[in-house]
Amino acid sequence: MKKTRTTLADGRELLYFATDGETVPAPPDPRELPPVSTASQLRWDPLLGEWVMMASHRQNRTFMPARNDCPLCPSSDGRHTEIPASDYTVAIFENRFPSLSTGAHLDDVDVRHPLVDVRPGVGRCEVVCFTSDHNARFADLSPAQARLVVDAWADRTTELSELDGVEQVFCFESRGREIGVTLPHPHGQIYAYPFVTPRTRRMLDVAREHRARTGRDLHEDILAAERNAGLRVIAETEHWVAFVPAAARWPVEVHLYPLRKVRRIPDLDESERDDFAALYLDVLRRFDRLYDSPLPYISAWHQAPTGDDEDLSRLHLQLFSVRRSADKLKYLAGSESGMDAFITDVLPEDVARRLREV
Repeated sequence: MKKTRTTLADGRELLYFATDGETVPAPPDPRELPPVSTASQLRWDPLLGEWVMMASHRQNRTFMPARNDCPLCPSSDGRHTEIPASDYTVAIFENRFPSLSTGAHLDDVDVRHPLVDVRPGVGRCEVVCFTSDHNARFADLSPAQARLVVDAWADRTTELSELDGVEQVFCFESRGREIGVTLPHPHGQIYAYPFVTPRTRRMLDVAREHRARTGRDLHEDILAAERNAGLRVIAETEHWVAFVPAAARWPVEVHLYPLRKVRRIPDLDESERDDFAALYLDVLRRFDRLYDSPLPYISAWHQAPTGDDEDLSRLHLQLFSVRRSADKLKYLAGSESGMDAFITDVLPEDVARRLREV
């Protein structure tokens, strides 16, 4: 993999990723841009014991621009975008409207609440452009292109984990207007958090309790149970397995696990990365064939926090959709939003069977 590093007009970093034989031009960014906001802050929720990120400048971020105004397409014909090059394979740059920033600082913030700590929202948010083709989907990528994205995720996980204060790196993709996506160009994001996220903390707590009670690894036991049952397995390859979890929360939900225990994306070897790319494309294409239009989805990598030395985490990807039928969405209504108690409308075994058949 070849990585080329440059900067945009406002100082944000831009990286081009390509295969070793490709030529990667990195022209300068000729735009005049205002400074990136550094006003992001964290506030401690004393009821739940969680950090809440606040970034009011994101109210003004770009929202569903016309095709000719897409900021993630290559620059061309005198129109300058976030990508100065006239073409690219994979590009990653610092978000222009970040929830977290390496330069974040507080300006006279006084919440007048003794239980609510306030800190600068120090971290980093990056945008991952999977392809220069505006009309493509991740499922349209070739295995080689998908593999390059995996390598880019690994590179960023390694580099961002080394930033001062970063405790967790989260690579993800949100696709579809129903999810709240504001740019239709195929892309994902990476957050480098200055804390361990609530969901990861909960998973670590449960894994710790399971180990104390049984002496066993929770993820290993889940994986073995799903493979032995076979009811919910979508596909299995030499190095990976994809299955609908027995207690799935979402109408369509698939988890992808490497068969070898690894903790982070950079830990995957060459064969595992190739195998993942092929399996992931297969699962995404099944998502797109399930109904008469492609499913909106969130694809979320779960990897160990930077300071986790208990060997409780296991790398895996959770892929899920809010669409519960061809023309209905699953809303997070009273029980889900108010109590975080999920009610699912379809049985996991039925979803797995349908995904196997498409």
